[in-house]
Amino acid sequence: MRGRWIERWDPEDETFWREEGERVARRNLYFSVFSEHIGFSVWTLWSVMVLFMGPEYGIDPAGKFFLIAVATLVGAVIRIPYTFAVARFGGRNWTVFSALLLLLPTGAAFAVMEPGTSYTTFVLVAALTGVGGGNFASSMTNINAFFPLHRKGWALGLNAGGGNIGVPVVQLVGLLVIGVAGAAHPRIVLGVYIPLIVVAAVCAALYMDNLAPVKNDTGAVKEAVKAPHTWILAFLYIGCFGSFIGYSFAFGLVLQTQFGRTPLQAASLTFLGPLLGSLIRPFGGALADRHGGARITLTTFAGMAAATGVVVYASVTESLPVFLVGFTALFVLSGIGNGSTFKMIPAVFTRKAYGLGLANEEADAYGRRLSGAAMGLIGAVGAIGGLGINLAFRQSFQAGGTGTAAFVAFLAYYAACLTVTWAVYLRRPAEVPAQRQLSYSEV
Repeated sequence: MRGRWIERWDPEDETFWREEGERVARRNLYFSVFSEHIGFSVWTLWSVMVLFMGPEYGIDPAGKFFLIAVATLVGAVIRIPYTFAVARFGGRNWTVFSALLLLLPTGAAFAVMEPGTSYTTFVLVAALTGVGGGNFASSMTNINAFFPLHRKGWALGLNAGGGNIGVPVVQLVGLLVIGVAGAAHPRIVLGVYIPLIVVAAVCAALYMDNLAPVKNDTGAVKEAVKAPHTWILAFLYIGCFGSFIGYSFAFGLVLQTQFGRTPLQAASLTFLGPLLGSLIRPFGGALADRHGGARITLTTFAGMAAATGVVVYASVTESLPVFLVGFTALFVLSGIGNGSTFKMIPAVFTRKAYGLGLANEEADAYGRRLSGAAMGLIGAVGAIGGLGINLAFRQSFQAGGTGTAAFVAFLAYYAACLTVTWAVYLRRPAEVPAQRQLSYSEV
């Protein structure tokens, strides 16, 4: 399938952007958001399915944490090939294919979701849902190429935030099913998503485009891998996105295991944090566009450290209201940090281009080229942070029966992220090339 290909694309050309580019870019953005939204719902499907798994399933809390950890891991690893698939097959073509691929894990879960199914089967089916996590990487890489630098924070924030909302939406669907039909009917949730997957694929086929100038560039991949900033930003993204996706998977289980909530009670609370974190992500990107990504990211990690302190106190004192306040704050702050950190990626590599002596169109093209390659790596490493969170919870509950030890570890990580952000991007503003006033404090 050749699909619809756009041969010329230059979003940094103000005339092109005003007369043609913005309209096309926005259309692709909106349908990318829809497809990515469904992908996130499928990826986090097991954060809902485990709420339906009562004693008759014979799986303890540690086993349930492992199920969601497997889904998190696969979704993180698969982001790397998904990043490069856009340039190989085209953004539109890959969106259609990756959307249809979501039928596999959803259909498999529909087939096995009942008592008596072996735990090994549940692990394998949970692993399949990881393909939904890959949609984020391909979608972000694709949308990054459509927008000019000064609009990337907003566009990437909206794209990612709209996708992230897939997490609370599938949890709300689960809540509705448990509340109306009861915890014995998980297949209703899956039946809702199968037709939505088809709609997402059809919309992508009808309304999205492929960009011919976006070519596979192994040199960009190699350069991004070697660039220290790729791994510094990945370290920071673990702290914000790893927290968002890890907490999204684990929130309901923590409420059930530590605070004794029923499936319905847990489901009625689980969606709120991911919803707020998703809605505020575009705001984080817009703040970064205006005030600089590094400044917003630093402030975010300071807030996350403080909120984690509140959660530790609530965990020790077994105060559910205080726990909910602190945990919800973590979701909101992680959403802001997701937007600001991703805004930093193209800005950092564009600044690097000016440091190498490039200017104007050459520098902008270099920034797009490397940031597109780096985004998949950063997104994959960041998602692995979600795996770390779920494994930390599993170990903490196995050893002490609470999540307190895990939260203390998370607090230490946020402190490290704060320190790195300040030391690398804010402590000593680097010398700015004469061609353009873009310092690290502005990225």
